[in-house]
Amino acid sequence: MPPTKFKASGKKWLKDPNTGRSTNKWVEEHYYIKTISQDELFEELNNDNAKPKTKAKIRSELVRRGIKIVYNERKE
Repeated sequence: MPPTKFKASGKKWLKDPNTGRSTNKWVEEHYYIKTISQDELFEELNNDNAKPKTKAKIRSELVRRGIKIVYNERKE
């Protein structure tokens, strides 16, 4: 089974170390959920615009890492 993705993969353009300008070379960058920091996962979990499918993936990853989620009521 392939690893779970946090978001779609993308291209990261490489820069010339001498001039700092972009070259015509790139490296594919993957956003696997196991490589995302805990702070970023909680930030996305608390985001109102996140899809329920993404939130379920995040909850599963936090459980896998052994992190307990505490739910608090929102104050407006």
